[in-house]
Amino acid sequence: MEKQDIIKYWIKTSEDDLSSMISNFSAGNYDWALFIGHLSLEKILKALWVKNNTGDIAPKTHNLKKIADEANYPISETESMLLLEINDFNLEARYPDYKFDFHTKCTKEFSERYIKKIKELHQCIVNQI
Repeated sequence: MEKQDIIKYWIKTSEDDLSSMISNFSAGNYDWALFIGHLSLEKILKALWVKNNTGDIAPKTHNLKKIADEANYPISETESMLLLEINDFNLEARYPDYKFDFHTKCTKEFSERYIKKIKELHQCIVNQI
């Protein structure tokens, strides 16, 4: 695949995940909505990483802050803190010892607030690609 095809792949799968995030939220699956929101940001950051680096293979990490830094995304302090918070959604939704606490924390209001932030940040990253 050409570099541009790889970037398009990451963008497309990221957008698919955004749609899935919204569907899960609408269905009341708030913890999974936030988990998938993390995936969406991870993928759009990987698209940016591929665009801004000489290699075609994005880093094999789920750490949003690390990917953003390596992608040369001009991140504000507020966005940096947000990425670190959203990183927790990946960990807490995946592992059983965290999962119940995360599920309890993910009220409709909590999730709605983060979904709005995820969508806004996603668009900011898209604007860099």
